[in-house]
Amino acid sequence: MMRAAVLGTGQTHHRTRRTDVSMAGLCRKAIDRALADAGVDWPQIDAVVLGKAPDLFEGVMMPELFLAEALGAAGRPLLRVHTAGSVGGATANVATTLVRAGVHRRVLAVAFEKQSESNAMWALSIQPPFTAPIGAGAGGYFAPHLRAYIRRSHAPDHIGALVAVKDRRNGALNEYAHLRQPDITLESVRASPMLWDPIRYDETCPSSDGACALVIGDQAAAEASARPVAWIRATAMRTEPTFYAGKDHVNPRAGAEAARALWQAAGITDPLDQVDVAEIYVPFSWFEPMWLENLGFAEPGHGWKLVEAGETRIGGRLPVNPSGGVLCSNPIGASGMLRFAEAAMQVMGRAGEHQVAGARTALGHAYGGGSQFFSMWVVSSS
Repeated sequence: MMRAAVLGTGQTHHRTRRTDVSMAGLCRKAIDRALADAGVDWPQIDAVVLGKAPDLFEGVMMPELFLAEALGAAGRPLLRVHTAGSVGGATANVATTLVRAGVHRRVLAVAFEKQSESNAMWALSIQPPFTAPIGAGAGGYFAPHLRAYIRRSHAPDHIGALVAVKDRRNGALNEYAHLRQPDITLESVRASPMLWDPIRYDETCPSSDGACALVIGDQAAAEASARPVAWIRATAMRTEPTFYAGKDHVNPRAGAEAARALWQAAGITDPLDQVDVAEIYVPFSWFEPMWLENLGFAEPGHGWKLVEAGETRIGGRLPVNPSGGVLCSNPIGASGMLRFAEAAMQVMGRAGEHQVAGARTALGHAYGGGSQFFSMWVVSSS
């Protein structure tokens, strides 16, 4: 299979309401920044892949139909990807596959969400026929899984607050982040209201409007680039049902299998020692230690110990979410692609104030649905 690389990344400033732009304008801002970062123009783009979370999040069905022209897809192949919250990562992986298979030389991948135009809580709480009710949105759905993690691992109850403090302070270094709170403290997080036990107000993600875009090219395009690129060493995606007998919501099989496949394809035998930085999809702070275990960075029951020891901070053994992650910016359709883009920015040396010194290998991770869709990639500087 041919090599592929990220040539450029772009994202918007993420806010609660971007009333200054339409959906098309939001996407175009990210696209224009990605094209400029890659040093390419529209004639060099062969195809467009769009990622979008559930259409009810904005109340616009099949938005790709009216967005095609703004996305630069008129006269080009356009694909729509949808894998719930992991869709941004899945979109990047689909675009990568088109390049690695030799179908296209350069592909533009775009993902967005404009949550302010509808109500994601309502959209996540509807009850389709023959499904279990989710009466309190994503937080109410995932809280029991996090309680199960705490019970299994015997994690101290301050671990979630430690993650929240780390990520919000990291977000203060990121010019695009929605929430930037350099003065947040462990005490203030633990004093914030409990929303869904064990998730407190300051341990949950915001609702954001935002978009992200990537330009992915083949080896010839990468070698012709005037700027450093992020080589895509491996990608992986796995899926499992929302519910089935014996499903482990704390350590989902699809996530663990995707991680094993990813490390094998990337030639990584010890992720904790060989990965320099990880951008992990953490919408509620307690997911960080849980996903560290699911991804193979820690043994079951030990992920929280990396957090408590400060190893996931910038400067630690494995900086996690130096951008601030989903806890600071959450345009759901784009949140996964932001993890992939931020990983690429790290190895390209273009992460600005939240750059991890010496980052050469990075993980981008996304999950979606009821912990059922998983997408991830490993990028490196060479």
